[in-house]
Amino acid sequence: MKRVVSKYLLPLRVAPLVLACAFLMQPLASHALDGEGINVGKNSVFTNLVPAETVERSAAKQYALMLQQASSKNALGPADNAQVKRLRSIAQRLIPYAIPWNDRARQWQWEVNLIGSTQINAFCMPGGKIAFYSGILKKLQLTDDEVAMVMGHEIAHALREHARERMGKNAATGMGANIISQVFGFGQLGQTVTNYGAQLLTLEFSRSDESEADLVGMELAARAGFDPRAGVTLWQKMTASNQGAPPQWLSTHPSGQTRIADIEANLPKVMPLYERAKKTAGTAQ
Repeated sequence: MKRVVSKYLLPLRVAPLVLACAFLMQPLASHALDGEGINVGKNSVFTNLVPAETVERSAAKQYALMLQQASSKNALGPADNAQVKRLRSIAQRLIPYAIPWNDRARQWQWEVNLIGSTQINAFCMPGGKIAFYSGILKKLQLTDDEVAMVMGHEIAHALREHARERMGKNAATGMGANIISQVFGFGQLGQTVTNYGAQLLTLEFSRSDESEADLVGMELAARAGFDPRAGVTLWQKMTASNQGAPPQWLSTHPSGQTRIADIEANLPKVMPLYERAKKTAGTAQ
């Protein structure tokens, strides 16, 4: 027989967590640029449990350390490198369309760098810290449209604050009764975020996070004038290079075929944005 527990008999230690969450979980703004494109709803309420400034500061430190380590190994692409210029040019086109998804993006100190490595990898840390590994460009021979799809996907993780959400969930489940003092004082919570900050480069997102990033990234690319249909060819290349298994940077993602199906299903929502951007670019020329 299923055991029934009255809500009034819940352990008292749960009450502070519920009260804190009820106080903090105010709705976050959702994307509403022009009523077109992708609608994935609001950011997770769990992001409210962790200060955005703390996460972004931690990410900036980790990113700087990564660049320092790459430079010490002569693996950091110089500013005059052709691929670095290419990546930064693509980013310049994407970033203006990021702001409607997250107002904090206005003040982010965006960075784009290339790391010499055979890994098929790319990421965007909280605060707009983007890195591509040379392996993903060389091994997959990505077109600009495909690079934009990868970059848009990674930027989407930052805009939707998936890392902050993951930290918020970890903090909520790991702190229990102490959540009120930690959240309102940001004392132990700040330390917890700092500890998680060291893991930002290896943080795993949920499948729903990955699917959401695919769709948001596809819209960013389309608005910037990159062909969103490149998402299909990108995943065909990904699948072929990994014999059907996700590469390292996508180990928790849905399968390639699932992603291709999702992209194709949502193309009608973003193709008009792409066509408009292409027409506008042609007129400007």
